[in-house]
Amino acid sequence: MDENASGGDGYWYADAEEIRASSVMEALRAYRAAEVAMRRRTRHSMDMGENELLVLRYLMRAHRNDEPVTPANLARYLGITSASTTALLDRLERTGNITRAPNPGDRRSVVIEASDKADADIRRTLSGMHERMMDVVRPMSDGDRAVVIRFLEAMREAVDEIDE
Repeated sequence: MDENASGGDGYWYADAEEIRASSVMEALRAYRAAEVAMRRRTRHSMDMGENELLVLRYLMRAHRNDEPVTPANLARYLGITSASTTALLDRLERTGNITRAPNPGDRRSVVIEASDKADADIRRTLSGMHERMMDVVRPMSDGDRAVVIRFLEAMREAVDEIDE
C-alpha cells in the first residue's frame, strides 16, 4: 500500500494535489487541538465544566445582543434535559456566576444573566489569549480576512452536514 494512502505524510490522500491540499487540513487540526487544550486550561483555571463555560459565553453574547435567555433556551443550545439545565444553573448561581430574575414576558419562567463576577473572571482569564489572537488578525488585509471567513464558514457547513 502507498505510504500516503496508509497514513503517511498525506494521511489517506494518494494524489499529489490532495496531499498538498491536506496541509490546510493538518493546520486546521493543529489549531483545533490547541484550542481544545486552551479550553481545558480555561475550565481548570476557572474551576468549571465545559457546559458551564458554554453557558456563560452564550449569556454574554445574548446580553450584547439584548436578547433574554431562559432555561429552555439554554437546554436547547446545550442539547440537555431541563433537569440537567436546572442543576447546571444551580451550580452557576451558587458560585455567583449567574443571576435569575422573573421573566417579564412570561410569569412562569425566569431569565438568566451572567453576573458581573463571571464577566470579570472571564475577561481576566482570557484577555491575554484574546489579545494575542487579535494581534494575528489585525494586520490582515480585508481581502485576506474575507478569504479566511469564507473558508471557515465553508468548513463549518461541511462538518455540520449530517451523513445519512
